[in-house]
Amino acid sequence: MTTSATAQLVPLNIAILTVSDTRDELTDSSGAYLKTQVLAEGHHLVEKKILKDELYQIRALVAHWIASEEIEVVLITGGTGFAARDSTPEAVRPLFDKTIEGFGEVFRQVSYQEIGNSTIQSRAVAGLANGTLIFCMPGSSGACKTAWTHIIKDQLDSRHKPCNYAALLKAL
Repeated sequence: MTTSATAQLVPLNIAILTVSDTRDELTDSSGAYLKTQVLAEGHHLVEKKILKDELYQIRALVAHWIASEEIEVVLITGGTGFAARDSTPEAVRPLFDKTIEGFGEVFRQVSYQEIGNSTIQSRAVAGLANGTLIFCMPGSSGACKTAWTHIIKDQLDSRHKPCNYAALLKAL
């Protein structure tokens, strides 16, 4: 698990969606964190949105993004819990061509070290749809930091070895 110091980063085009019934641009710390990290790593932020936790609105926006030739990665924060209105996994799973089973597994493994068995309430999921990566993580900024620093950052880095999703996306 290394990053080549001599290779050049191949920047990806990324969209960020915050799913929340209560957050707005001023209070969206998780979306703001992801935006900062995406830009700091040298990727391109194509769009950032906040939507209420409405299954069909989420699905419609994500479907629009995966149909776009410009967007290569969608990062979604929020709506992955067990509250009655949490519907992000149900909104996006039908769009997946392939599910990235390891994302949720590794997220919960790393998260367990931070929050103990409360991590079983996370329904973090990821998949590939029409050549676009989609990562769905919990809405807390701590969970976004965990997902970004321990999983997503390296997988979007074309220099990460032995493998990464950036190289796969460019091959698609």
